[in-house]
Parts: sequence; C-alpha cells; structure tokens
Amino acid sequence: MSVTAHLQELRRKHQVLSAEVEEAQRSPGVSDFAIAEMKKQKLKLKEEISRLAN
Repeated sequence: MSVTAHLQELRRKHQVLSAEVEEAQRSPGVSDFAIAEMKKQKLKLKEEISRLAN
C-alpha cells in the first residue's frame, strides 16, 4: 500500500470516528469512558496522519 493510499485510509477512519464521537456525545446511554476512548483513538489517528504527511 502506498503512503498516499494509507493516508487516505487513515483520514477516512478519522472522519468515521469523528462522526461516531459526535453521535455518542448526543446519546445519553454512552458512557464518558467510551467517549474518551474514542477520542484517544481519534487523536492517535491524527498523530499518525501528521507523521506520515511530513
């Protein structure tokens, strides 16, 4: 897999996770811990995207 394709996939995963976080924050049944874990995953993806883009 090329770096460009990998970056595109990481960006796609980041967007999907971002939407999931927003949805979870609007849902009263989702725990704060679960939301925090999703945010950590999102941050890791963002860091990986930044690392590969430079």
